[in-house]
Amino acid sequence: MTALVLIDVQRGLQEIGFYGTERNNMDAEENCGRLLTFFRKKQWPIFHVKHNSTDLGSPLHPGKVSNSFHPAVEPMINEPIFEKTVNSAFIGTELEARLKTEHITNLVIAGLTIEHCISTSVRMASNLGFTVILVSDATAAFDKIGHDCNTYAADVIFHAELANLKDEFATIKDTDTILKELDH
Repeated sequence: MTALVLIDVQRGLQEIGFYGTERNNMDAEENCGRLLTFFRKKQWPIFHVKHNSTDLGSPLHPGKVSNSFHPAVEPMINEPIFEKTVNSAFIGTELEARLKTEHITNLVIAGLTIEHCISTSVRMASNLGFTVILVSDATAAFDKIGHDCNTYAADVIFHAELANLKDEFATIKDTDTILKELDH
C-alpha cells in the first residue's frame, strides 16, 4: 500500500529572510497540493507532518500564525497530523507505528525543506524499511553559508541533496511523472 506523507508544508517556510537569502522552487507547495488532491481522489492514505520549532523567533514556532499549514495542503478532519520538534518525521511521533499498523510499505514524500526535514525523514524512512519516492518538484531548498564561509545557492543545495538521496534512500520523480504512474 502507498501513502502520501507531506512534511512541513507550512506558511512560515515562505519567509525566506529567516532561512537564507533565496529559495528555489517556489511552486513546491502547489505541487504538494496536486499530490494531495490526487491521493484524496483515490481515497489513499495521507499523513501530514507539522514542525513546531522550539526557537521563539522561528516562523514555525507554534505560537505564530506562520506555523499553520499552507492553504494548498490544509488537512481534512480525517487526515492524521503528526507534530514534531526535530527534523525527522519519525522521532517523537507515532508516524512509523501508524504506517506499520495500516500495512503501508511505500511512501510518496513531499514537503519542505529538502536540506532539513525532507532529507532526514527520507533517510530514516528508508532505514526503517519503507520504499520511498521523493517528489523533486514538491520540495525546495534555501541557500546556505558553508563551513568555508562561502554561500551556496539554493539550487546547488537542492540538487546536491537530490543526488545524495537518489537510489540509496529514494527514487526521485517529479509530480507529473508520479501522478501518471500512480494513475495506472
